[in-house]
Amino acid sequence: MAVITKKICMLGDFGVGKTSLIRRFVEQSFSDQYLSTVGVKLSRKSLEFSDLDQEAKLLIWDIEGQTKFKAIAASYLQGAAGVVIVGDVTRSETIQHFQDHLNLFYSANPKGKAMLVLNKTDLIEPAVSQKLEAFLEEAIANVSGIYQTSAKTGTNVDTMFERLAKELIIAP
Repeated sequence: MAVITKKICMLGDFGVGKTSLIRRFVEQSFSDQYLSTVGVKLSRKSLEFSDLDQEAKLLIWDIEGQTKFKAIAASYLQGAAGVVIVGDVTRSETIQHFQDHLNLFYSANPKGKAMLVLNKTDLIEPAVSQKLEAFLEEAIANVSGIYQTSAKTGTNVDTMFERLAKELIIAP
């Protein structure tokens, strides 16, 4: 089985749940305690795709989400094959910043793959997150997928990361 290593960056505003999504995916755990990421934190996880006879080793870069940090974040994005851009469905301004995060990522990695994540869906009615997803599908192009997730319950977390990893393996 061939092994491919891919760098994935997590982008999004402060407090949207980037670290919690990574913890859910890598460690299968969740904590209500909020810990702010300072700079960047690296995590690793391997996924096997027997149908492709490939193993993906993911290097996941959890990048600080404060606005003042944007100038420095660009250097962390260099060499990333993919990005997961996270918004908090309870804070609409975090979703309104998706395009800014996409532009930042694509300026460093024009051929990269992007996923948009509407996180914390366990805190709102399903109809609200479905409307947000439908809006994003029409408003934002150049993304591989839009997912409604909950780091707390685990909803769609593994599915989203696995789909991105598979697309990165298949991509030229």
